[in-house]
Amino acid sequence: MYKFEVYKDKAGEFRFRFKASNGESMFSSEGYKAKASALSAIESIKKNVPDATVDDQTKATA
Repeated sequence: MYKFEVYKDKAGEFRFRFKASNGESMFSSEGYKAKASALSAIESIKKNVPDATVDDQTKATA
């Protein structure tokens, strides 16, 4: 089961990580001063991901 984990870092900021069903962390967030801001970022990701595009910045330009 995929999930978001919200945690507090050593600096006291709220962060989240997205974990795959095998328990591996796929990505982590920046730090947020307020837990509500971290939760809001998670909701934004959940809402907007279906429409996200891939911007491959490793492509050579012509």
